[in-house]
Amino acid sequence: MIKINNLHIPIILISVCIALISNFGSLIFVIKPLTYTDFNVSNLGYVSMFSFEQTFYENSQWWRLITPMFIHFSFAHLAFNCLWIYILGEKIEKFDGSFVFFCLVIFSAIFSNSLQFFWSNTSLFGGLSGVIYALIGFCMVNEMDSPYGRYDIPPGLYLFMIIWLVLGFLGIVEMFGFGAVANFAHLGGLISGIIFAVVYKFFPLYRSN
Repeated sequence: MIKINNLHIPIILISVCIALISNFGSLIFVIKPLTYTDFNVSNLGYVSMFSFEQTFYENSQWWRLITPMFIHFSFAHLAFNCLWIYILGEKIEKFDGSFVFFCLVIFSAIFSNSLQFFWSNTSLFGGLSGVIYALIGFCMVNEMDSPYGRYDIPPGLYLFMIIWLVLGFLGIVEMFGFGAVANFAHLGGLISGIIFAVVYKFFPLYRSN
C-alpha cells in the first residue's frame, strides 16, 4: 500500500504559490475561482456576490467550501499561517497519521469557512487560520487526558491562541494594524477541531503512516 506522508507541505506550497501569483489577493481574477462563493466585478469596480444556492446548488462549485484557506492577503498573514501549519501539521501527522490530518483539514476548512460566510455574508475572506485553530483544538483535547506531552506543545501556546481569538472579537487585533480578521473562521476552526478530536477518541481513523 502506498503511504502518503507530510501532507502539510503541499498545503504550504499551494498557499505560497497562490499568494505570489495573486499578489496577495490583489489580482481578483486569480482568487475568483477560490473564494467561498463566486462573484462578478462590474466595469465600475462594484462586486456582486453570488448566493450560496447559485454557487453550490446551481453551479455545483463544491470545491469552494475548502479553497478559501489557500487565499492570503499579506506576507505576514501567509508567513504566520504557514509556520503553524508546518509545526502543528508535522506533529499531528507524525503521531496520528496523514489520513487523520487530511480529514481534520478538510472538515475544519468546510466548517470554519461556512461559519465565516454565513455570519459575515461575504466571500472576500481567506487564510489557513481556521484550520490552524482546528489543529490547536484537536491537539488540546488529545493532550487533556494524555499522561505525557503527546505533541510536545507548551500549554502557554493554547492560552495565547485563545487570548488571540478573544482579542480578535474585541477588535483589538485590527486596532493594532493586523488588518481585518475572520474571527468566525477562527472560532469555527477551534470548534471543529474539538469536535473532530472528541469523535476521533471514540472512532479512531485508519493510521496512514
